[in-house]
Amino acid sequence: MLTNLYIENIAVIEKSNIDFTAGLNVLTGETGAGKSIVIDSINAVLGKRSSRGIIRSGAESAFVSAAFEDVSELVLKKLGTMGYEAEDGTLILSRELSVSGKNTCRINSRPATVAALKDIGEYLINIHGQNDNLELMNPALHIVYIDALAELTPKLSEYRKIYRELRAVEEELSSADTDEAERLRRIDLLTFQISELEDADITVGEYDALTQERTALQNREKIAKELMRARAALCGDDDTDGAVRMIDDASSSAMTASRYMSSLEGVADRLSSALYELQDISDELERAMDDIDADPGRLEEIEERLDLLYRLRHKYGDSEEEMLAYLDNAKKELKSLNDYAYNREQLTAKREKLYTEAYNSAKEISTIRTNAGEQFRASVEREMSFLLMPNVRLEIQRDEVELNSRGIDKIEFLISTNPGEEPKPVSKIASGGELSRMMLAIKTVLSRADFVQTLIFDEIDTGISGSAADRVGRKLSQLSKDSQVLCVTHQAQIAAFADNHLFISKSVRDDRTFTQVDALDTDGRVRELARIVGGEQITDSALNHARELLNSAKE
Repeated sequence: MLTNLYIENIAVIEKSNIDFTAGLNVLTGETGAGKSIVIDSINAVLGKRSSRGIIRSGAESAFVSAAFEDVSELVLKKLGTMGYEAEDGTLILSRELSVSGKNTCRINSRPATVAALKDIGEYLINIHGQNDNLELMNPALHIVYIDALAELTPKLSEYRKIYRELRAVEEELSSADTDEAERLRRIDLLTFQISELEDADITVGEYDALTQERTALQNREKIAKELMRARAALCGDDDTDGAVRMIDDASSSAMTASRYMSSLEGVADRLSSALYELQDISDELERAMDDIDADPGRLEEIEERLDLLYRLRHKYGDSEEEMLAYLDNAKKELKSLNDYAYNREQLTAKREKLYTEAYNSAKEISTIRTNAGEQFRASVEREMSFLLMPNVRLEIQRDEVELNSRGIDKIEFLISTNPGEEPKPVSKIASGGELSRMMLAIKTVLSRADFVQTLIFDEIDTGISGSAADRVGRKLSQLSKDSQVLCVTHQAQIAAFADNHLFISKSVRDDRTFTQVDALDTDGRVRELARIVGGEQITDSALNHARELLNSAKE
């Protein structure tokens, strides 16, 4: 349960240290004193959305911490999955908000995120505010109450996993059916592209090789002239001996000399090797000259091939590797498109299987909801009768609808508040006070299945007074026997049932507003209840009435 709330620089609260007890904790005070700020502070430390506007004027930051003791095993387990611990069942959450927008959060002094506070906060406190009554006006939310009572979260999780798979398959089928013309168009395009690439018979590296060969052919005359000069220098002509002949002579002379001078054998061998190398070079030059003159139509062939490769590179990739990869991917896609009928058949079969699984799961959930709905109806009617609405008749209208994320059920609450009237939608029947009592009745019923240890009711007394307020107080007191309850109220009849009565007051010093929260003793409670009943001028009559309320609450 929540044992302490420390607030610093939140709106008109400069500093406040509030202790809570087990049972019913009631917060009262003048309008504008800051009761809602306490709830806002709790929301902030629970990771709810909080704006920088709640930071006290003139302060650079605001700070809230909440201490919990004897937290449940469920909370301890959740903390463990998040990587935190709570020694001796004690847990402290804190959050600092700065005007720069930065949040500093901690769980038991360890750094945390706002999201982490929110995750664990959902296991600690359930806050019911005035606006929550509007949930009853929205039929789409009624199913949530039935599911909570039936504890359907695990089964809904299993169902939604199947439902998501079903929706994914249905979308794939829908896309395939819608794009049939596109599929056929794509098949034609891919068939042409594959044929074009296969006919081209592309080889990696050929573009560069052909480019080099084209350059050679385009400069064939220059090359031939230089080759002839080179070969003449090696082999000679009619007027001069070439290098080969001269080296041959030199090699022969050196070989002869080496017979008489052994140290020249190495020189003779080198000249012999040089001769063989020059002869080989001469042969290569001759072959090169033959290649240049061999096929006069080769240049045209190369130009045509390069032109083809150039066009293909613009369409399918900047290199032979990319074009071949495109060809491979195109073949795979074409196969997939041609296998469409088979794939569609497989998808259809998968859809039918998933639909059957999803529907059967939804049907099972629907049966559980039907049983829980009857229990919910009877329990809420009983609670509302206690809250002085004895003639209320509640019906749980259930209609079967198409499969959706919640199954096959559409649920709406219908009520009749007077005998002889047919039940109608809540939004058309209930007044503000009736909505408040109905929501309290629902919260009472759901609290038996709720894992949260602390319930907060922010002005649950909207639209009620007198004996109805007395019954609301008694109901809150009953609730507090199983769960810690915090209640912000304007009704003395409700405040009288408090186990811990907290008075919120404000004062003005140096043109600044200050709010403080004090726990009231018995005399303080009498005076506060008298103030609520009679206003600022507290009379003996109001004091006597306050004492009567306190005595009545003890009965």
